[in-house]
Amino acid sequence: MSTAVRISEDLFRNAKIQSKVQNRSLTGQIEFWAKIGKIAEENPDMPYNLLKELLIGIEQLDNEQGTEYIFG
Repeated sequence: MSTAVRISEDLFRNAKIQSKVQNRSLTGQIEFWAKIGKIAEENPDMPYNLLKELLIGIEQLDNEQGTEYIFG
């Protein structure tokens, strides 16, 4: 289900540029930023790069492309 949301012109322009750089749709870029922002608020001590790597790892596991890390 999709819903129309009003955003600022500045956010729109920035998302449009980043969507091309990141090879995402405009909607996908805004959803990505929202997802990262939500996770960052829930985990304020985690740096962005760690959040991004965790999301990549989860996606790899969901697509059976990753391997479980074994400690020790």
